[in-house]
Amino acid sequence: MEIVQADALTSLAGVRHGFFTRKGGVSGGIYASLNTGTGSRDVRAHVQQNRARALRALGADVLVTPYQIHSGICAIVEGPWPDDEPQRADAVATCRPGVAVAVNTADCTPVLFADGRAGVVAAAHAGWKGAIGGVLEATIARMEELGAKRADIRCAIGPVISQANYEVGPEFHARFVQENGDFARFFIASGRAGHFLFDLPGFVAHVLARAGVGQVEDVGACTYGDEARFYSYRRATHRGEADYGRQLSAIFLMP
Repeated sequence: MEIVQADALTSLAGVRHGFFTRKGGVSGGIYASLNTGTGSRDVRAHVQQNRARALRALGADVLVTPYQIHSGICAIVEGPWPDDEPQRADAVATCRPGVAVAVNTADCTPVLFADGRAGVVAAAHAGWKGAIGGVLEATIARMEELGAKRADIRCAIGPVISQANYEVGPEFHARFVQENGDFARFFIASGRAGHFLFDLPGFVAHVLARAGVGQVEDVGACTYGDEARFYSYRRATHRGEADYGRQLSAIFLMP
């Protein structure tokens, strides 16, 4: 099992985190091997075993992931979901020790947050819709409800599709530039007329910095370009594969 970590978070006492790769699980075929996505069509028992392996590697008591819908919603949790029914949201925050909050991704941006002084952590799933739709700001606001101070919040951007592999059309570009003309700097022309390459991690870092958090670190890993380590929705789509795996990104407060 391989886990990517960010220096900004490993240096915090009492906080543990991990951006899991696809290595170290039991799934096979296109899902090989540590697929933790309950929304995939992988064998359910394999997904549960993979999630259990990730939880053991973290050393937390419980793993909590939302039902991701590309929204701007962050949920506060204290433990497992009631009746094992995940809330529809794209971020999860907690101040409860031992509760690992996490998201699943396969090209979208996983962001882990921690205020070590206040004892508040969070995990967010930020695709382009969530990033421009407020999920990062909502996560910070929910952390503040739990006692965090945004100037003390450290953020780590995990494995995500890089600009070199993220081609978008003119409507996508227009959506961002109409929101804010300054957002044009996150696009460069691609090899096709009217198309662009979008810097999703750069945009996420900009949103976080604009929100006033204390530190932002990007681990610099590309999901599309590193097939041996990461699942990628876009890579699977380009190959005409029926589905794709998801990798887990999690953080928790040590008891």
